[in-house]
Amino acid sequence: MDRMMMDAMAGQDATMAGMPAADAPQMQAAMDALAACEQACVVCSAQEMDCAASCMNCADMCNTMMRSMLRMSGMTPEAMRAMLDACIEMCRACMAECAAHADHSPVCAMCAEACRACMDACGAVLDAMAAA
Repeated sequence: MDRMMMDAMAGQDATMAGMPAADAPQMQAAMDALAACEQACVVCSAQEMDCAASCMNCADMCNTMMRSMLRMSGMTPEAMRAMLDACIEMCRACMAECAAHADHSPVCAMCAEACRACMDACGAVLDAMAAA
Protein backbone atom coordinates (compact mmCIF):
# COMPACT_ATOMS: atom_id res chain seq x y z
CA MET A 1 0.00 0.00 0.00
CA ASP A 2 2.68 2.51 0.93
CA ARG A 3 4.60 1.61 -2.27
CA MET A 4 1.49 2.53 -4.27
CA MET A 5 1.26 5.85 -2.43
CA MET A 6 4.92 6.63 -3.07
CA ASP A 7 4.50 5.82 -6.78
CA ALA A 8 1.44 8.06 -6.98
CA MET A 9 3.26 10.88 -5.22
CA ALA A 10 6.30 10.59 -7.50
CA GLY A 11 4.06 11.05 -10.53
CA GLN A 12 2.47 14.18 -9.10
CA ASP A 13 5.70 15.97 -8.14
CA ALA A 14 4.30 16.10 -4.63
CA THR A 15 6.19 17.69 -1.79
CA MET A 16 6.59 15.81 1.42
CA ALA A 17 7.24 17.66 4.65
CA GLY A 18 8.24 20.75 2.73
CA MET A 19 10.94 18.93 0.82
CA PRO A 20 10.82 19.83 -2.85
CA ALA A 21 10.68 16.70 -5.01
CA ALA A 22 11.05 14.32 -2.08
CA ASP A 23 13.34 11.38 -2.77
CA ALA A 24 10.69 8.67 -3.07
CA PRO A 25 13.09 5.70 -2.76
CA GLN A 26 14.63 7.17 0.39
CA MET A 27 11.23 7.87 1.91
CA GLN A 28 10.14 4.34 0.98
CA ALA A 29 13.23 2.91 2.65
CA ALA A 30 12.40 4.85 5.81
CA MET A 31 8.79 3.66 5.77
CA ASP A 32 9.94 0.06 5.26
CA ALA A 33 12.31 0.41 8.24
CA LEU A 34 9.55 1.98 10.32
CA ALA A 35 7.17 -0.88 9.47
CA ALA A 36 9.80 -3.51 10.28
CA CYS A 37 10.65 -1.82 13.57
CA GLU A 38 6.99 -1.53 14.51
CA GLN A 39 6.45 -5.24 13.84
CA ALA A 40 9.61 -6.28 15.70
CA CYS A 41 8.64 -4.17 18.70
CA VAL A 42 5.14 -5.68 18.83
CA VAL A 43 6.56 -9.21 18.73
CA CYS A 44 9.19 -8.35 21.33
CA SER A 45 6.67 -6.77 23.68
CA ALA A 46 4.69 -10.03 23.74
CA GLN A 47 7.56 -11.68 25.62
CA GLU A 48 6.57 -9.70 28.71
CA MET A 49 10.17 -8.86 29.54
CA ASP A 50 11.44 -5.61 31.05
CA CYS A 51 11.59 -4.07 27.57
CA ALA A 52 7.86 -4.59 26.82
CA ALA A 53 6.73 -1.03 27.61
CA SER A 54 9.60 0.51 25.66
CA CYS A 55 8.83 -1.77 22.71
CA MET A 56 5.16 -0.80 22.62
CA ASN A 57 6.01 2.90 22.85
CA CYS A 58 8.49 2.49 20.01
CA ALA A 59 5.92 0.58 17.92
CA ASP A 60 3.41 3.39 18.42
CA MET A 61 5.98 6.04 17.47
CA CYS A 62 7.03 4.14 14.34
CA ASN A 63 3.40 3.76 13.28
CA THR A 64 2.71 7.46 13.79
CA MET A 65 5.86 8.46 11.91
CA MET A 66 5.00 6.17 9.02
CA ARG A 67 1.44 7.52 8.77
CA SER A 68 2.79 11.08 8.81
CA MET A 69 5.19 10.31 5.97
CA LEU A 70 2.30 9.00 3.88
CA ARG A 71 0.59 12.39 3.92
CA MET A 72 1.24 14.27 0.74
CA SER A 73 1.08 17.71 2.32
CA GLY A 74 0.21 19.60 5.44
CA MET A 75 3.32 19.05 7.51
CA THR A 76 6.00 21.70 7.88
CA PRO A 77 9.67 20.77 7.62
CA GLU A 78 10.10 21.77 11.27
CA ALA A 79 7.34 19.40 12.40
CA MET A 80 8.76 16.57 10.26
CA ARG A 81 12.24 17.09 11.72
CA ALA A 82 10.83 17.07 15.26
CA MET A 83 8.92 13.86 14.60
CA LEU A 84 11.94 12.18 13.02
CA ASP A 85 14.09 13.24 15.99
CA ALA A 86 11.50 11.83 18.40
CA CYS A 87 11.31 8.59 16.46
CA ILE A 88 15.08 8.24 16.46
CA GLU A 89 15.21 8.81 20.22
CA MET A 90 12.39 6.32 20.86
CA CYS A 91 14.22 3.73 18.75
CA ARG A 92 17.46 4.48 20.61
CA ALA A 93 15.78 3.88 23.98
CA CYS A 94 14.09 0.69 22.81
CA MET A 95 17.31 -0.58 21.24
CA ALA A 96 19.16 -0.06 24.53
CA GLU A 97 16.46 -1.92 26.49
CA CYS A 98 16.38 -4.83 24.06
CA ALA A 99 20.16 -5.01 23.76
CA ALA A 100 20.28 -5.74 27.49
CA HIS A 101 18.31 -8.96 26.81
CA ALA A 102 19.77 -9.82 23.41
CA ASP A 103 22.17 -12.48 24.76
CA HIS A 104 19.33 -14.68 25.99
CA SER A 105 16.51 -13.58 23.70
CA PRO A 106 16.81 -13.78 19.92
CA VAL A 107 13.58 -11.78 19.71
CA CYS A 108 15.18 -8.91 21.66
CA ALA A 109 18.25 -9.13 19.43
CA MET A 110 16.02 -8.87 16.34
CA CYS A 111 14.13 -5.94 17.86
CA ALA A 112 17.34 -4.09 18.73
CA GLU A 113 18.58 -4.55 15.15
CA ALA A 114 15.26 -3.32 13.72
CA CYS A 115 15.47 -0.25 15.94
CA ARG A 116 19.01 0.46 14.72
CA ALA A 117 17.96 0.14 11.08
CA CYS A 118 15.01 2.45 11.71
CA MET A 119 17.25 5.04 13.35
CA ASP A 120 19.58 4.91 10.34
CA ALA A 121 16.73 5.29 7.84
CA CYS A 122 15.13 8.19 9.71
CA GLY A 123 18.55 9.81 10.06
CA ALA A 124 19.03 9.57 6.30
CA VAL A 125 15.74 11.42 5.76
CA LEU A 126 16.87 14.10 8.22
CA ASP A 127 20.16 14.43 6.37
CA ALA A 128 18.34 14.79 3.04
CA MET A 129 16.10 17.46 4.54
CA ALA A 130 19.13 19.38 5.82
CA ALA A 131 20.76 19.20 2.38
CA ALA A 132 17.62 20.46 0.58
